[in-house]
Amino acid sequence: QVQLVESGGGLVQPGGSLRLSCAASGIIFRLNAMGWYRQAPGKQRELVARITTGGTANYADSVRGRFTISRDNAKNMVYLQMNSLKPEDTAVYYCKTDGGSNWGRGTQVTVSS
Repeated sequence: QVQLVESGGGLVQPGGSLRLSCAASGIIFRLNAMGWYRQAPGKQRELVARITTGGTANYADSVRGRFTISRDNAKNMVYLQMNSLKPEDTAVYYCKTDGGSNWGRGTQVTVSS
């Protein structure tokens, strides 16, 4: 059973920072590329960051330079460091493997003054 548990979301002011965590189980974690996705109200889910098995990262244009994805294979964890947050970043954030179809509950990020 594949399980993905996101955490670390919350309410933050514009310009603030948050660090999201994703704990994965039921997979050989080190053999899977991982991605962070988000879904804002009234919008479709979108990929915001991806990290390969070798640690190479890719980002959506909207977050490049502000977000950093990382992974710890020894802990089966993937992280998303979010800096300089904007109201447009408000969404539920999810993690997922490249080829998987399982989603966790997500974690809510709200950027507002």
